[in-house]
Amino acid sequence: MLDPDARSFLQRAAEANPPAIETLTPAEARAQFEIFVPLSQGPKEEVAEVRDFHVHGLLGPVPLRLYRSAGAPAENAACLVYFHGGGWVIGGLDTHDGLCRTIANLAQAVVVSVDYRMGPEFPFPAAIEDAAAALRHTLADAAKLGIDPNRIAVGGDSAGGNIAAVMAIASRNGDAPPLTFQMLFYPVTDLSQTQESYRTYAEGYGLTTAGMAWFRQHYLGDEGHANDWRASPLRAHSLADVAPAFVLTAGFDPLHDEGRDYANRLREEGVPTTLDENPGQIHGFVSMDGVIADARPAVIRAVEAWRAADALSASLREP
Repeated sequence: MLDPDARSFLQRAAEANPPAIETLTPAEARAQFEIFVPLSQGPKEEVAEVRDFHVHGLLGPVPLRLYRSAGAPAENAACLVYFHGGGWVIGGLDTHDGLCRTIANLAQAVVVSVDYRMGPEFPFPAAIEDAAAALRHTLADAAKLGIDPNRIAVGGDSAGGNIAAVMAIASRNGDAPPLTFQMLFYPVTDLSQTQESYRTYAEGYGLTTAGMAWFRQHYLGDEGHANDWRASPLRAHSLADVAPAFVLTAGFDPLHDEGRDYANRLREEGVPTTLDENPGQIHGFVSMDGVIADARPAVIRAVEAWRAADALSASLREP
């Protein structure tokens, strides 16, 4: 059954009748997203520090934003490198500012949000390259940022969850810094877009199957890239030995099945994984704390899983 808060939100959205994203240009879609996203978010929490800076990627600077909670230590804090959602085409530091603040405060840690390059101007694998550059910088400058280099995790929602999952595999492969955890909110894990949930929840629940096809087209450029594990981590040859995971899914979401399948495969290959099912919820609800009561409890569960994994990692490092 659809959550009452989600139903109310969808009804108000239908009454506003915004144009479907697949009818817009990327620039129009970005402007629409920046207008409508804040309407579903609650007040932004205060944090002890917000710092904008950048790292050098392959084709230029990659903007980052650091959030340090009042409860985080000045040195050797745990850090979550966060990749925003938006189909690799829309969204940015500002649209996910509130969520990053909340995560930092709940975890009493540092969150570093990454403004990676997006399609269609910068198609796959530009976002992956920027994500890896952000992780390498976070490790290299850990002392300057007040971060423990042994306590770096990744997280993201939707397309950002996809990037975080890819970084966890790259880390396992030795192509990205070591990670302690991956926090995945309704991640994209298979760009074939053939799962049953793409048909069952094709329209009427916010994110649509047509919208996902629009995102895929603008991100991939070449459709053949959908088979690359860096675009579809569910297609990786092995997921064994990647960082422990928290995978959240929403029941009324075209992405539901691939998120569930990813969590199940992680478990099957021996990765400690929490699958957090939210059967009454819609895609994007974690960021909708202003209108959906289930949002904050979901973030709390994700942070609790991160803190548990971080504590276990620390205990294993002890002599």
